[in-house]
Parts: sequence; structure tokens; C-alpha cells
Amino acid sequence: MSTSSFTLRYFNAAGIAETTRLLLTAANVEWADEHPEWPAEKPKQPFGRLPVLIQKSAANETDLVISESVTIERYLARTYGFLPADPRKAALQEQIRDRLTDISIAFDVQRLASDDKKEESVDKFKDLLKRQIEASSKALRDNGNNGHFFGSELTYVDIATYAFFKRMIISVRDAQESISDLVKASLTPELHKLIAVVEASPRLAAQVDKAEKLVSVLSA
Repeated sequence: MSTSSFTLRYFNAAGIAETTRLLLTAANVEWADEHPEWPAEKPKQPFGRLPVLIQKSAANETDLVISESVTIERYLARTYGFLPADPRKAALQEQIRDRLTDISIAFDVQRLASDDKKEESVDKFKDLLKRQIEASSKALRDNGNNGHFFGSELTYVDIATYAFFKRMIISVRDAQESISDLVKASLTPELHKLIAVVEASPRLAAQVDKAEKLVSVLSA
């Protein structure tokens, strides 16, 4: 598996592919970004969607093509040891990750809501965000507030949580500054610690150093 290389097809933006980029970087494998012409290349994708991950063998032959962001993430997390082999322990991480998907959907719903539905959809987003922050902060405290959800090493849910808040604070800032400010103001000391620890990880530096640092935005 260590001789595999990867191509990640996605737009030239962080978006929902940033966790995958960070996992590939942390795994220290050969990989490259590819930005398809869109929508011209939409019919060429497995489900007409991005991201898409292409895995190639040492002989440069395509071994695997998969779509759907969380499917890609979990494949890489399991393959490279960022999710435990024990299904019970893995499920504890995956439930936190799936809640982030729920909040992301609620974010998109409120962003696209008509005026008469806007307040209701924003309230739902706020409620899901509040519950996630409370639960995540408790989990981080229960683990000793060392900047990790489980143990003392970088895990899938550490990376996914960092990428989620980076998207909600930095990536959406220009389009919806009010949401960015809301999320920023909602972060607890425990989540500030996680963000700082993940962003400082040498295993992620090659990807993290390419863009604006979340720690810098939070301290501004």
C-alpha cells in the first residue's frame, strides 16, 4: 500500500475535500490535486460529483476510483491508521464526524433559504452547531484536554474537526461573514486547543502551510 499514489479531483478550493488532503498529507503518500473543468467533465465522474479519489499502483495503473467525500476520508483513515481497527473505537470517532456532516447540510440549507425560511434555517444551524461544540468540548476534556479527541496522537476525527472549523470560519467568510463570526465566537478553549495542536502537527505542515492559518484568524 505504501507504493500507491493518489490523485484527488476537486475544485481549486478547500471545501469538502480538505479533510482528504490533510489525511493524504499525514499519511506521507504521493498525491496530487487535479481540478477538472466544470461542468464539462461532470459526466466523466463516477456519480457526476466531486471529490473523486483515484488510487494507482506502483506500476501506475489505476487500482481504485471512489467518490463521496466521507467515503474517501474513511477509506484513507482506515488504510493509514487514523481510525482504529476495533469497530467500536472507530464508531466513537465516526459519530462525531457524521455530526459535522449534519451541520454542513444545515449550513447549505440556510445559505440557500428563501427570506421567509431564513430565520428558521439559521436557528437550526445554530442549534446543531451549539450541540456539536458542547459534545466535542466535553470529549476533549474527558481525554485530558491535550488537543486530541482520543489518545495523544493525530486521529481522523481530530483532522476532520479542524477542517470543518477552518471551512466554517475561513472558507465561508467572504460569502457569509455573519456565519463565520458566529462560529468563531462559539469556539471553546478546548476547541481552540485542538485547532492549535492539529495545525502545528509536522505531519500536516505541507498542506497547512499552503493557506491562511486558522490559529492566526482566531487570534486576530
